[in-house]
Amino acid sequence: MRIGMQLSYSGGFNETVTELADYEKAGLDLVTVPEAYSFDAISQLGFLAARTETLHIASGILQIYSRTPTLTAMTAAGLDYVSNGRFELGIGASGPQVIEGFHGVPYHAPLGRTRELVEICRQVWRRERVQHAGKHYQIPLPPEQGTGLGKPLKLINHPVRSRIPISIASIGPKNVALTAEIAEGWQPIFFHPGRAKDVWGDALAEGKAKRAPELGELDIEVSATLAIGEDTDHLLDAVRPGLALYIGGMGARGKNFYNDLACRYGYEAEAKRIQDLYLDGKKEEAAAAVPDELVRAVSLIGSPGWVREHVAELAAAGASTLKVTPIAATHAERVRLVEQIKDIAG
Repeated sequence: MRIGMQLSYSGGFNETVTELADYEKAGLDLVTVPEAYSFDAISQLGFLAARTETLHIASGILQIYSRTPTLTAMTAAGLDYVSNGRFELGIGASGPQVIEGFHGVPYHAPLGRTRELVEICRQVWRRERVQHAGKHYQIPLPPEQGTGLGKPLKLINHPVRSRIPISIASIGPKNVALTAEIAEGWQPIFFHPGRAKDVWGDALAEGKAKRAPELGELDIEVSATLAIGEDTDHLLDAVRPGLALYIGGMGARGKNFYNDLACRYGYEAEAKRIQDLYLDGKKEEAAAAVPDELVRAVSLIGSPGWVREHVAELAAAGASTLKVTPIAATHAERVRLVEQIKDIAG
């Protein structure tokens, strides 16, 4: 099982990067940089490529609406070049709150756009002349939509790899099925190993039935806050605000994908209460309302024995990459946590 770490987009980036050498020595395999309505991920990923030697670097995630497919492909090829083949492209649709509210782009047809973007990226990386006549993207642009002067072009440079791994962040059944069909990896959010099969099992099976053999096994990348010790229960409270933000605040009533996921996990009443409190501005009360069972399920916080059992449960549910956020008072203690989880995960 690979061990990764997600860097914060809201601060502390430079400090963390200076510490990455220690995490590399501790066995860290992967580091991801998210992109919300924050600093862009690309400049930071390029900086990481220059400051690391063996770590794989990944976007977690680039939103499919904020760049053209060919620019996404060019960017991925460039990051793969400067990292000497260590880049992994993580993409996702995000949601209307960010896409329409921050980028000013209609949140339209996420599934179709995702499929076409992946097809175009792989065409670019193979250095084919890009020609795509899809429902959402037409390359070159037809004469009736432009000047008529466009012509098929191929990437000038020779990419390090003709196939850069793609992982997709998805939670809805149709999007998860698409991910299992076309991507090398899947980035679920709030992965509950005890209920994942009930929520996503059919969608994963549907997608895998159409999956091309050359894609290999689907890499399921699970994120979790990490703390190992006999007296760590109080640290579970550090997980609650993030869950409350997504379940309660990322979207509106009736249009919140993360709230829908909590409901599908079986927390319908709790999800409604969290959302009501959060949208009423009662964020602390919303965090307190997140069910203890959910907080524990999506975290790696507990005694060494409990963490070992939970990692085994995650592996049995299909997880093959753990992206951890170690929480401890000192850098040395956080490095030790990475060493411990690397040993536990094997």
